[in-house]
Amino acid sequence: MTTSRTVLVTGGNRGIGHAIAREFLAQGHRVAVTARSGEGPEGALTVRADVTDSESVDRAFSEVEAALGPVEVVVANAGITRDMLLMRMSDDDFASVVDTNLTGAFRIVKRASKGMLKARFGRIVLISSVVGLYGSAGQVNYASSKAGLVGMARSLTRELGARSITANVVAPGFIETDMTDELPEAQQAEYKKNIPLGRFASPDEVARVVAWLAGDDAGYISGAVIPVDGGLGMGH
Repeated sequence: MTTSRTVLVTGGNRGIGHAIAREFLAQGHRVAVTARSGEGPEGALTVRADVTDSESVDRAFSEVEAALGPVEVVVANAGITRDMLLMRMSDDDFASVVDTNLTGAFRIVKRASKGMLKARFGRIVLISSVVGLYGSAGQVNYASSKAGLVGMARSLTRELGARSITANVVAPGFIETDMTDELPEAQQAEYKKNIPLGRFASPDEVARVVAWLAGDDAGYISGAVIPVDGGLGMGH
């Protein structure tokens, strides 16, 4: 039986974030999600937050702490894409993706660490992507932001490890979401050809790995990159 914790998932209103929040709820945790719009799953506390704004992040944490207690597990999942070939990518296309995906995770983790340091316990899970280490044409901004999370987790591990705070990265591959559903069938088939397991993952398969990393059984794992990609990016 996993100890019941207070969990915050950013970007928990859809896709992988929604599935992660559902999994933590199913395991009996107290769960809050941040969302710019929409709602988290039933049973979760939804708070409005914009990860590009430190004050907004601080307000969201204060709201969660008042309702559910100090955040013990934080999952930095909020992210955006602005895919564009390098020659057409503007400074803003690059900066906005990095500000949400990488600096946004920094803002969330920095605020969460206050309570974790005090409690001498914490679980930090950063949601990266197979693209962060595998690379992808047209995603220089996104891949850079997702690769940066690996350096962040490893530095956090060295800095906070002595206080029983772990920091790990989950790197999903292609997942069945609204985004992949919209791809033409021929393109989906092409992608699946490159995946040794020959299929996309369900969001729940990612969620269960995240919940396991945050649980009691993974207490001695930190600074790791766990791929959930069907073998697409082997060797990470």
